[in-house]
Amino acid sequence: MNLFTNKTLLITGGTGSFGNAVLNRFLKTDIGEIRIFSRDEKKQDDMRHEFQAKMPEAADKIKFYIGDVRDLASVKNAMHGVNYIFHAAALKQVPSCEFFPLEAVRTNVIGTENVLTAAIDEGVESVICLSTDKAAYPVNAMGTSKAMMEKVIVAKSRTTNKTKICCTRYGNVMCSRGSVIPLWIDQIRAGQAITITEPSMTRFIMSLDEAVDLVLFAFEHGEPGDILVQKAPACTIETQAKAVLELFDRDHKSEIKVIGIRHGEKMYETLLTNEECTHAVDMGNFYRVPCDKRGLNYDKYFSEGNVDRNPLSEFNSNNTKLLDVEQTKEKISSLAYIQNELEKDGII
Repeated sequence: MNLFTNKTLLITGGTGSFGNAVLNRFLKTDIGEIRIFSRDEKKQDDMRHEFQAKMPEAADKIKFYIGDVRDLASVKNAMHGVNYIFHAAALKQVPSCEFFPLEAVRTNVIGTENVLTAAIDEGVESVICLSTDKAAYPVNAMGTSKAMMEKVIVAKSRTTNKTKICCTRYGNVMCSRGSVIPLWIDQIRAGQAITITEPSMTRFIMSLDEAVDLVLFAFEHGEPGDILVQKAPACTIETQAKAVLELFDRDHKSEIKVIGIRHGEKMYETLLTNEECTHAVDMGNFYRVPCDKRGLNYDKYFSEGNVDRNPLSEFNSNNTKLLDVEQTKEKISSLAYIQNELEKDGII
């Protein structure tokens, strides 16, 4: 973490699950300051009190800024003296974006343009933007807005030599705000059936710590305009539900109820498209998709072309490693959130 010594980090959408994970990871290091930028003063106040109680010796490193990524002026107000940015602010609930697609555009696309414009103007050294597997072959408004966000990121990276702009793309983050596992735990505690959309649907799964690891990998190893992807495992929704039941429903009171696919959902998600595979770079636990550095003048490419193709093929939640119930249960039970919830129920 020497790269962050005495540096100032800004997290947009910082009161969310990702922002909390970053604070837990960074606050006890020698980082200079972490700025939390978001719209919700109540969440900011809750976070302030939480970290004052949890890490009183380091809580003074957190500074809170009320603002909205949709408003360029408010973004600029928070960016003076910032070295690095983790851009996590987004509308990311698939059904709500389906009903209000322009709201997704305003936050995910225009908001990202504002953050990057302000970062370049203020001389920020590095910006890492968070995207989603739903941006690859998008079929819903959320994924489409995130796909356009990625295009903005790549295009903006071509306009500056002083600010490194990269993007990370990842799948479902377990136990993040609005995700399904906390809902299932509440349903089990209420003695209700746990609801799943479609048993055979597959999803990538990763922890919040792994999400932070991916962003840090992009920060250290990404080149301007890169999209970085983690080689995450996946499981079916039914497998994940059975794993949660085995952890929390020791009396076997709850069942699984299938409610059908929601607005805008896909049967499986893609982290690396077949088209991106033509030039993707395998980096061990990660893939790197470099920015296309060609200009608008295609004439010079008509006489010479690259006929060689990377042997990689589409990386999706059906062809990655699929975890069984025991493996999924092991991954879920390793999460701090799950450990706390199991302790509340007297299971551990």
